[in-house]
Amino acid sequence: MSSEAHSLSTILKQTKSAYAVAFACVVAFMGIGLVDPILPAIAAKMNATPSQVSLLFTSYMIMTGVTMLVTGWLSSRIGPKPTMLFGLLAIIVFSFLGGMASSVDGIVLFRAGWGFGNAFFISTALAVIVSVASGGTASAIVLYEAAIGLGMSVGPLLGGLLGGISWRGPFFGVSILMAIAFLAVFVLLKDVPKPKKRTSVLDPFRALGHPGLFTMAVTALLYNFGFFTLLAYSPFVLHMDEHSLGLVFFFWGVLLAITSVIVAPKLQDRFGSVQTLFAVLLLLAIVLAYMGFGVNSQTGLVIAIIIAGGLLGIINTVLTTASMDVAPVERAVASSAYSFVRFVGGAIAPWLAGKLSEWFTASIPFYAGAFAVLVSMLALFIGRRHLSALK
Repeated sequence: MSSEAHSLSTILKQTKSAYAVAFACVVAFMGIGLVDPILPAIAAKMNATPSQVSLLFTSYMIMTGVTMLVTGWLSSRIGPKPTMLFGLLAIIVFSFLGGMASSVDGIVLFRAGWGFGNAFFISTALAVIVSVASGGTASAIVLYEAAIGLGMSVGPLLGGLLGGISWRGPFFGVSILMAIAFLAVFVLLKDVPKPKKRTSVLDPFRALGHPGLFTMAVTALLYNFGFFTLLAYSPFVLHMDEHSLGLVFFFWGVLLAITSVIVAPKLQDRFGSVQTLFAVLLLLAIVLAYMGFGVNSQTGLVIAIIIAGGLLGIINTVLTTASMDVAPVERAVASSAYSFVRFVGGAIAPWLAGKLSEWFTASIPFYAGAFAVLVSMLALFIGRRHLSALK
């Protein structure tokens, strides 16, 4: 069976438990892109600068990354399913409160709470899907990445539709969808056994002592700088309304979903994880640099954003798979350690992109993002000898 056929068949032949978690993943990752089309609208309504509004991403990512350090600790004591439900409940509450906020500071604060809940869900969800999905780790990650891609694509489209009514709409929309996801996980997911060994809060730091996992985490951190520069900053230079921004990032997300599920596994099988990452990271750096060069061309920016979606899908899948396989630690611990570094480290990108545009010109944030991606390639090159176990 070809890699493409295998990837599609693993999605179509899964357990109800895997589908329930995957649906919740779709909604969780919708939350990232859902606010993208409404960033300029929030800035206009609240008389805020791009860097202030971009703190919606920064607070979300910092809280997500830091909270990742305790998700394994909690999951190993109360079990994966209760941990996921706790995270989903927190997202329901804080996304609703975000929609009720009356200031940028309030929205930023509640987005941090949203990230708090998302951390408990995301880190546990990957480990749960791996344990309940059929077809092994690779198949489970394909399902997980497919859910991410679907969420990333539908999120901006729904955000644009609801944001066209009111900037508060996407926040309330996430709250409602997360309530549905909560019920789906509660009813369809069977109790997943607790890990045999209780996890310490220090375990993720110990896991980062493994040079292979540390290499993947640093590579992801620097790559995320480019990723979130594109995601959080580009809406401000496109000069489009909510509906148009939603459509642009919908097609961005569709291409991300396709490449993460179909293209990435084929490239990994043929060229290996490290070579694939080198090539696609270089292409992403070129696309970001082009966006800086052509920042005044709306058509050029739209095309570049959509192409970037395809590159991001490949990188996301390869990085996630590699981080799960490279270190001899439990997957939940590896996920927590890897996610802590990439989320916390990449959190500065949205805020810094806005500041760079205020300090210099609209092109500079994209050039900075391209430079960060090139440095991620350097990190990967330096640590390549610790990645020999990867396909």
